[in-house]
Amino acid sequence: MGFVSFFKAAGEKLFGHDEAEKVAQAAVSAPNDGDLQQKVAQLNARAADAIATYVAAQGLSADGLSIEFDGATSQATVSGQAADQATREKIVLCCGNVTGVTGVNDLMTVAQPADASRWYTVVKGDNLSKIAKEHYGNANEYPKIFEANRPMLSHPDKIYPGQLLRIPA
Repeated sequence: MGFVSFFKAAGEKLFGHDEAEKVAQAAVSAPNDGDLQQKVAQLNARAADAIATYVAAQGLSADGLSIEFDGATSQATVSGQAADQATREKIVLCCGNVTGVTGVNDLMTVAQPADASRWYTVVKGDNLSKIAKEHYGNANEYPKIFEANRPMLSHPDKIYPGQLLRIPA
């Protein structure tokens, strides 16, 4: 899938990104400060751990799953082998639909390749029926989108602007 962009201000609030940004900016201005570089590495590791915990809490897993976070660029990198394309896409969504993450570098592979889903960014006034009408021509097809985004979506009415959704074929 490559690189997937996300809205930085939308998503699950898993870690204090403001502190990570300040430390990352300071590290750029003082690249020879070993203590500062170590603090940046610790904050990045904490953020990556928080994302990995969130992925696991959604019941998603992959062989050799590895998640890294770079506070300086606000990007996550995910690798490992998912059982199928849907699991891969859900893991990428979990990593990116986190406040403070602007993109996910997807290095994952799948054991059973299949066609990739389309992506849709929710805007103000959207609901799953409206999105289904736009993509499938029938508003009553909204359960397809809901199921494709479970367990990240707990209810069809609980979507928010900036959220990225999978739209299965």
